[in-house]
Amino acid sequence: MSAQPVHLLLGTTKGAFVVSSEDARRDWRVRGPFCDGWTINHAIGDPDSGMVWAGGGGEWTGAGIWRSGDGGHNWELVRLTTGTMDAWAADDPDFAQMIGWSETESPPMADAFQQIWSLGLANGRLLAGTKPARLLESADAGETWHEREALRNHPSADTWSPGGAGLVLHTIVADPSDSQALWVGISAAGVFATEDGGASWERRNRLSNTSSCGGHDHPAGPRDGETGHCVHNLVRAPGAAARLYQQNHHGVWRSSDGGRSWDDVTDGLPSTFGFPIRVHPRDPGTIWTLPLNGDMQGRFPPDAAAAVWRSRDAGETWDACRTGLPQEACFFTVLRQGMAVDTRDPAGVYFGTNSGSVFASADEGDTWSEIARHLPTILSVEVFEPA
Repeated sequence: MSAQPVHLLLGTTKGAFVVSSEDARRDWRVRGPFCDGWTINHAIGDPDSGMVWAGGGGEWTGAGIWRSGDGGHNWELVRLTTGTMDAWAADDPDFAQMIGWSETESPPMADAFQQIWSLGLANGRLLAGTKPARLLESADAGETWHEREALRNHPSADTWSPGGAGLVLHTIVADPSDSQALWVGISAAGVFATEDGGASWERRNRLSNTSSCGGHDHPAGPRDGETGHCVHNLVRAPGAAARLYQQNHHGVWRSSDGGRSWDDVTDGLPSTFGFPIRVHPRDPGTIWTLPLNGDMQGRFPPDAAAAVWRSRDAGETWDACRTGLPQEACFFTVLRQGMAVDTRDPAGVYFGTNSGSVFASADEGDTWSEIARHLPTILSVEVFEPA
């Protein structure tokens, strides 16, 4: 019996790409670019329906979400805001003709935000996070959208500060066992959770032990009894317990109570700084992250030697997985959505770099190989395994 295919959905600065293996993760093929060369911050797929979505945009194009009903071969665009090109084209018929622009009804959210930064599936709903931070929802596979305004109207909203990339809602995490539960990560406002489908939200950044605040002089470090608010990535572990992990601007943190309190599990890692974190599809204690040397030191692997760090005990201890990764003159960065895990046994782990390479491990991080190179800057990697 032939192996089921595994597809990696890549968001890049020059469109979406699909990297596919039809033979048990041995050989890989690259397709793309798609989405007319738009900046794609995040792409995801629904294994049940086979639908794929890619969100992004920018000042020139406006924000939008591309949809594909055939696994990423053909795409259509749902525009959500306008961009500079619309203003130019509206005033210059020759320019409009050159780019194939025609006047249409203004997108429903006009100039409400600049980019789509994240996508997520939550019990039949398609969700999108934007820059600046808003949460959008679609009940028809991305054809129409509305905002869940309760998050933007949270009492703390006037204190939210932008991170280095702006005020972005970059991570959306659902609970497969509870259709009303959802977590989001906003840089730099922290973790927010809802237990009523988005009608109300609770800010969840409290430390389990306030002594963890001691000895941190970094502006993004923990203080006032809370983790630093610049959360970089957030994942939920499998199983009934509401265990979460986050890679913060200043450390790796674990919560055993749905984010109501957080434990610092950075000890054993070579730095406090990094972007992605991922969890095993079946083992809630196995996680992977890729530390970088620091926000002001170049944001590349410590000692310019790449390693994915793995914990088998929920962050209590860590091991460096280096076999097959470059160990000299390695200066790439892996961004917040740039790592993914498949559901195979053993689980496959993947990451993409800002230098355009994709690395894969078919043995949960023990060994690595480069499966694609010379792509544009990779902003996100997600696994798509159609049913």
